[in-house]
Amino acid sequence: MGKGDKKSRKGKLVKGSFGNSRPHKTVKKASEKPATTKPTAATAAAK
Repeated sequence: MGKGDKKSRKGKLVKGSFGNSRPHKTVKKASEKPATTKPTAATAAAK
């Protein structure tokens, strides 16, 4: 299990390949915040 082993993590690091033992980094989605709007002066005065 060394640098020449394509199935190990170390081998994948050397080769620059990806797979089960070296997955790609998962891209985090932009944090989905609930659309909360603060009452503005115009809407507060209308009430």
